[in-house]
Order: sequence, then structure tokens, then C-alpha cells
Amino acid sequence: MADISSQLVKTLRDKTNAGMMDCKRALTEANGDLEKAETILRKKGITKAEGKGSRAAKEGVVAAYIHLQGKVGVLVEVNCETDFVARNEGFREFVKDITLHIAASSPLVVNREDVPADKIEKERDIARSQMAGKPANMVEKIVEGKIDKYYSTVALMEQVFIKSTDNQTIKDLVKSKIAELGENIVIRRFNRYMVGEEIGTDKTAAAPEEAPTEEDVKVS
Repeated sequence: MADISSQLVKTLRDKTNAGMMDCKRALTEANGDLEKAETILRKKGITKAEGKGSRAAKEGVVAAYIHLQGKVGVLVEVNCETDFVARNEGFREFVKDITLHIAASSPLVVNREDVPADKIEKERDIARSQMAGKPANMVEKIVEGKIDKYYSTVALMEQVFIKSTDNQTIKDLVKSKIAELGENIVIRRFNRYMVGEEIGTDKTAAAPEEAPTEEDVKVS
């Protein structure tokens, strides 16, 4: 099996706009052949996903999850372009997976851009304070790495999907579903509630004590 380097993955991603994990899987299937990997992505329709990202998504569903013991609740709005897709079983299964993920992984926002700027600056200050004694030219690189790590815990789209076996992010999952269904899909907003959370305080990114199962998820 060919060694799939991160640079090779980046090259394919730049050429196709496909997700990182989709590129890695295609390269693995193509044994490292860039041209064959691009063909694989095109056959699967994955390279078309990016082009649909600007299309209006005004249909969709609101999904609700309630944990069996009534300790965790999730409401999420996921949009698509047509009512036809909103009623599609594959779309609704995808929405169920999103509610399950939110309940288990406790994101704070949908996208990294939604994190307040003052919160990011606070995280940067904390990270810099931990860099005492390190060369100045290394500090900012390390700090930005820590900020990316922070995003991966609080931003839903940056989190690794809880059912993934190959570090597929929610962003990559959305792209693959766009390619599969042929419509733009947007996770618009969500709220997650847990019994005992204090009002007005930051939620943590920790999962609840007992992670929900797929059978617990209910889509309205």
C-alpha cells in the first residue's frame, strides 16, 4: 500500500475542493495515484459538493433528541433546498446522526466563525502565558495550533464525528451528504440542554456521563 502523505492529500484537496478525509480515502483506494484519486472523487460526485455550497437552503427539518433518562435534550435545524430531500430517508438519518453527535460531544457553536472574538483572544492569551521561555518565532505557531485545537472542541463543524472510524469531521460528513443527495445542506443552528447546567456559564466540551445511543434519537 502506498504511503499517503499529508502533502499529497493537500494537493488533491486543492485540485478538487473535496474534504480532507474524502481525499485521503480516494488516494488510498487509488494506491497514491493522484489522477486516479481525482477520478474516484468525480465518480462519487464529491467534487461537486463545493459548488452547491452557495445555493439557498430554505427547506429542511427541526430534529429533537431526548436522552432516555431525560438528562440531555437537543434541538437542531438542518436545511436543504427542497421538501423532496427533506423527506428523504438518507437526509433524515443524517439529521439523526447530527442530534446524536451534539448530545454526546457538546459543541458550543456551529462554525468556528461563530466563536466570539474576545473568547478567542482570551484563549490566545492563556496559550501565550504557557509559552514562557520558548523562542519568539515559535510562540505564535504553537499558539495558533492550540487555537485550532480549541476550535475542534467547541465548533460543531470542526469536531470529529462520533461514529467516524477515520477522523471524519462533521464538515466532511456534510460535504459527503451534499454529494450524495445533490443539494446544499446547512446545519443552521442548535441548542443543547443538560440537567444541572448553570445559567450564564460556558458549557464544557465534555460528553455526558452516559453517551446516547442511536435508538435514543427522535426526529420530529
